[in-house]
Amino acid sequence: MNGSSIAIDGHMWIAAAVLVGAYILIFSEIIHRTHAAIIGAVAMILIGTYAGFYSQEEAILAIDANTILLLAAMMMLVAMLRPTGAFEYTAVRIARFSAGSPRRLLIYLSLAVSLISMVLDNVTTIIVFAPLTVLISRILKLNPMPFLMSEAILSNIGGASTLVGDPPNIMIGSAAALSFNDFLFHLGPPMAVIWVATVGLLLFTFRRQLDPATHDMNLEYFDLESAVTDHSALWRAMIPLVLVVALFFVHHELELFPAFAALIGLSLGLLLTQPRPETLFGEVNWSVLIFFCALFVIVGGVEASGLLDLLGISLAEMANEPGKLLLTSLLLMWVAALLSAVIDNIPFTVTMIPIILGLGASGAETAPLWWALAIGVGLGGNSTHIGATANLIAVTEAEKSKIEGARISPLAWMRVGVPVTLSGLVLASVIYTLFFEFFLD
Repeated sequence: MNGSSIAIDGHMWIAAAVLVGAYILIFSEIIHRTHAAIIGAVAMILIGTYAGFYSQEEAILAIDANTILLLAAMMMLVAMLRPTGAFEYTAVRIARFSAGSPRRLLIYLSLAVSLISMVLDNVTTIIVFAPLTVLISRILKLNPMPFLMSEAILSNIGGASTLVGDPPNIMIGSAAALSFNDFLFHLGPPMAVIWVATVGLLLFTFRRQLDPATHDMNLEYFDLESAVTDHSALWRAMIPLVLVVALFFVHHELELFPAFAALIGLSLGLLLTQPRPETLFGEVNWSVLIFFCALFVIVGGVEASGLLDLLGISLAEMANEPGKLLLTSLLLMWVAALLSAVIDNIPFTVTMIPIILGLGASGAETAPLWWALAIGVGLGGNSTHIGATANLIAVTEAEKSKIEGARISPLAWMRVGVPVTLSGLVLASVIYTLFFEFFLD
């Protein structure tokens, strides 16, 4: 592998230009983000086909069906549960447990989603918790924005610490033969430190919105006994959801895609609850699903142009230089974080896996590179509202709530997400450098 194996060419510039153009439309909000993504996807296919580096077939294959079907299935399972009153009951229980403190409520909700995201994927966790959080906010007359953002950000951090919490970790674990315990042992401690620091930063950032003196959090009027409106329907909706959660714990051992595990539960739910199709499908957020499909197509064009391969091979060449393993690992961490903020972290992970495996086959030490890659893609998605799927679910739920001040604009997310990501990366880099030998096995 040498420096001339891949050189930057016109295809890479074209793909990068289309990507930047689409992102300008998405972040500027000149038009709705889904419209912008569709326009960008069509432009990438047209220009890529004309230039000869991207075809319609490749664009279709670039769409991650596992992600799209997982989101759709979980949205429908949650929709089946919503009319039973289960969310209302849980919302008041959590709110009362917070003892009238918005700050304590943020910590409890964030801790819950972080811990659950360690054993389930963070997307599923946010799909369940986001509508619950909006409901709590309505009951307590709070702005849900700080809670939704904190949950998404901290679920990403929690998910990054285990094998099953984030899709890139599953891919890395499979390629490098790393177990659940390997991830927990190596990434659990640094992510715990980053989690505590991030909670502190979020509490400071949202200090005005979380000031207890400005909120009346009296819950005594709410009748818990009447919250659940249909106990029979509750159990019929809960059984499929519990089945999906159980399958998520063992899906990698059963060789099931997460989406298929969710579809199994959905099929059972359809049998037990028999909802009206027009009502059920009306609960699915098609705008989010189409947005992700279009985004996958855009990123697929960037990948097809060879730009990601160029970045990966440049890092690999640096790793082969004597005495630069630590520097390369840190650079990989930051590059992975940067790319995860603007494109999906899965294509970059897919690009880096064979490159790191190739380094290992040539005798290079690769263990630190795997951990650096996992940290980078795990933390980088917090920077922007489209950097992680959980982020966009939170943003969409805030928009649907129609609560004054709840909407999260791209710039509003970045004002919080960028400092959170940078502080997390700095902390991770310090820990990684001080305990570099710890990441060598």
